[in-house]
Formats: sequence, C-alpha cells, structure tokens
Amino acid sequence: MAMSVRGEMEKLSAEQLKAVKEQTDLEVNLLQDSLNNIRTATTRLELASSALHDLSLRPTGKKTLVPLTASLYVPGTLQDPDQVLVDVGTGYFIEKNMPQAKDYCERKINLLKSNFEQLVEVASKKKSISDEAGLVLQAKLKQMAPTAQ
Repeated sequence: MAMSVRGEMEKLSAEQLKAVKEQTDLEVNLLQDSLNNIRTATTRLELASSALHDLSLRPTGKKTLVPLTASLYVPGTLQDPDQVLVDVGTGYFIEKNMPQAKDYCERKINLLKSNFEQLVEVASKKKSISDEAGLVLQAKLKQMAPTAQ
C-alpha cells in the first residue's frame, strides 16, 4: 500500500503535494484533539466508577459533602446508597441502582477505549501519509531547484 500511495503522490504537482500535506496535517491535529477528549472522558468515567464503589460502602444516614460543582460542596445525608443519579449527557440524569450504574460506567469506558484504539490507527495512517507527502514534496523541490538556477 505504501508504494501505491507514493506512486500516486509522485504524479502530483508540488502545489498539490503541499495541499495534501497541509490537509493531512490538519486531520492529524484534529484526530489528536479527539484522542485527548476521549482520554479525558475515560478518566472522568473511571473516577465516577471509583466514586460509585466508595459510595456503595457507606452506610445509610451517613453525613457527607455533596458536590454541586467542581469547587462547591454542600452537606448532605446519604438516604439510600443503592440508588444513584447517572449523568447521561446534555443535562439528563437517570436514576439507577448501584449495579446498573456501575455497569453503565464500565460499558461507556469500554466503548471509549475501543474508539480510542480505532482513532489511534486512523491517526497513524494519516501521519504516515503526511510524512510521505512531505518526503515526495522535498524530492520534487530538490529536482526543481537546479533548473531554477
């Protein structure tokens, strides 16, 4: 496959090669941003799963601090450690029992990890295409340079 890509690239003009390289570099950067977002989401879900585990160990009636935002906590009392609200996105919450909530987190973590692996493959292929376009472009520019003098 690498030879057919290089062969196709050698048929392109220097301007076209430059455009291909710029486009694939842009795509690689976007994929890297997506990978970072997936990594962040996975970390948040792993923290949520850990918090669910900690919550399941607390007894009913236990006084605790409830996070309203990342930096604002209010005092509260744990009424039923087996029932939790799960944030499913865009401001929607679903009440689930503890095993269902843990399962939800695990499924989302597995989905994100699968997507991460797929994006890594795509980013790697795009990066190799970009590198190849850069090499072919350099070779073409070297060929053109002696004739320009």
